[in-house]
Amino acid sequence: MSTTTVSPKYQVVIPKNIREKLHLKSGQKMTVVAKGGVIYFIPEKPISFFRGLLKGMDRGGLREDVER
Repeated sequence: MSTTTVSPKYQVVIPKNIREKLHLKSGQKMTVVAKGGVIYFIPEKPISFFRGLLKGMDRGGLREDVER
């Protein structure tokens, strides 16, 4: 488990082992969510990351013919 400190400018440094594990890059955007006293930093991914994610998914039965 790694720890970090909040700077006087309210900045935090993500420890190197976490940055490497998650393949974070300098300047990468993150979504910040606070829930139940916990702060989550969620790295934003480029849309190209999701290409092929649903490949092979059965698309049958999603909509009725009358809805098209």
